[in-house]
Amino acid sequence: MSHLLQPLLEHARKTPDKPLFSRRVGDKFEPLTAADIVRTVRRLARGLIALGIEPGQRVALMSRTRVEWALLDYAILAAGATTVPIYETSSAEQVEWIVSDSEAVVAFFETDALHALYRQAQERLPACRHTFVIDQAALEHLQQRGDAVDEARLDERLSQLRASSLATLIYTSGTTGRPRGCELTHGNIRTNALQVLDYAGNIITAQDRTLLFLPLAHALAKMLFLASVERANLVAFASSAGKLTEELALVRPTWFGTVPRVLEKVFQTAQQKAEQAGRGRIFNLAVDAAIRYSREQSAGHVSLVARLQHAVFERLVYRTLRAVLGGELRFVVSGGGPLPERLNHFYNGMGVKVLEGYGMTETSPVLTINTDQVSRIGTVGQPLPGTTVRIAEDGEILVKGPQVFRGYWHNEEASRRAFTPDGWLQTGDLGSLDEQGFLRITGRKKEIIVTAAGKNVAPGPLEDRIREHPLVSQAMVVGEGKPFVAALVTLDPAAFKQWARKHGKEGQPLESLLEDPALRTEVGQAIETANRSVSRAESIRKFAILPHDFTLERDELTPSLKVRRHIVSAHYAQVIEHLFAHTGGGD
Repeated sequence: MSHLLQPLLEHARKTPDKPLFSRRVGDKFEPLTAADIVRTVRRLARGLIALGIEPGQRVALMSRTRVEWALLDYAILAAGATTVPIYETSSAEQVEWIVSDSEAVVAFFETDALHALYRQAQERLPACRHTFVIDQAALEHLQQRGDAVDEARLDERLSQLRASSLATLIYTSGTTGRPRGCELTHGNIRTNALQVLDYAGNIITAQDRTLLFLPLAHALAKMLFLASVERANLVAFASSAGKLTEELALVRPTWFGTVPRVLEKVFQTAQQKAEQAGRGRIFNLAVDAAIRYSREQSAGHVSLVARLQHAVFERLVYRTLRAVLGGELRFVVSGGGPLPERLNHFYNGMGVKVLEGYGMTETSPVLTINTDQVSRIGTVGQPLPGTTVRIAEDGEILVKGPQVFRGYWHNEEASRRAFTPDGWLQTGDLGSLDEQGFLRITGRKKEIIVTAAGKNVAPGPLEDRIREHPLVSQAMVVGEGKPFVAALVTLDPAAFKQWARKHGKEGQPLESLLEDPALRTEVGQAIETANRSVSRAESIRKFAILPHDFTLERDELTPSLKVRRHIVSAHYAQVIEHLFAHTGGGD
């Protein structure tokens, strides 16, 4: 086990002309070979040495996912330093906190606008000596500075890298409180990439292509990227979230990593398009047929009826949908939150396997995963080789393994609290293991709502069910210390437009229709479906439709699009208060 640059350097030595990265230039993707990448990384790393960067120092990197992110990250590591990623959606306050807490000595920003966030706090960050803007030729400038530094100095830095060297400090956005820096070593992250490949890697061949659009500041994107490099897959860097459909068609990936929200959006968009074209009924029948096919397949026997229906809808619907995803997609890896079971069965039934896994930033991040060989929809798979998972008496998931971090940066108290006295990491998630060792997540320990009657309600599963409705974008269940639970619901703008057209309310803003009986009936159906999955005491009795969706800009979502409950609760305190006003006792 060595450092994270090892596989890249190996490829450059053995297959220098093999394209490993590609990026969009105009209307096509242009490749970068292993030799090109290593040459650039070495020049950038020498540039960092020229700036006076010493081994172990921290360098901040704030940018969306693009090829420059990967090149800079590798260069920072090659110089013996530690990368501190910052999400491009972070606020000025978060930027100041991360740069200050990590004591970063150099910082890279993608654009002038992101650099401006830093400049608001510049005088309070004396440790940060240099800043660069990627869009202002930062990489060219750094490479030129590096030309004055001897290659031998860089080789010496590379020779000093160990598995125990600190590779990155990832600040966990968390759904509460101030972000804390997770210390992940070269050994933690590389081991995790190799564990995943060892366990699920048969599905990937050296001919595979992936499209990378998740933020590289997120541990899952980083690990999938590094696993791709290990296997010499071609990694295409998406140019923006808005161009995803267009770039799926250009790259035609064979697999990619994603978060559930993206798969939900793809599904909802397809459903809306079918409805607009007057094919809503056919689409819904195709969905049911795919789910049935997948469920029967999982049970080990597909009936003749299911096979015939599947063959019909393959021609009418599934083929077209797979074409939207680039036409050559075999599987996707989904993490960062739960994907509704029905949706997983749907994708599986239409010919794209969704491999759900589970982990957290503190574990580099993958702990368990479903593979193409061994999978059980509704679970997050079995533990990776070398990983041990057990369930504590209160239902909390506890883990041990080589991918588990060593602690939080400059925070001994939090580091100590993260582990049990006998060394198990406490994940904060609740779950159960079945006889075959498949892990099922049942909720977040911190998110459990305790009603006035002392009933424990896990909001996650209810919210997932509500979000399955085509009209719904987000849902948040509330009711801590109240007689019952209620829900805040936001609508998908495109689906709402369609609904308004259908109900003769075209052009009317959502704000004026929040109490509209027809709209409330429609959303009420989503609530009823969710309630069917729980006992009466846990069921949602009231709901409010909100005028706006939750956004990253208002800090209501984490960068991996999880709802920040405390922020939403503060923003909509009056709405929540109103839901519980004039109520008698619950059950």
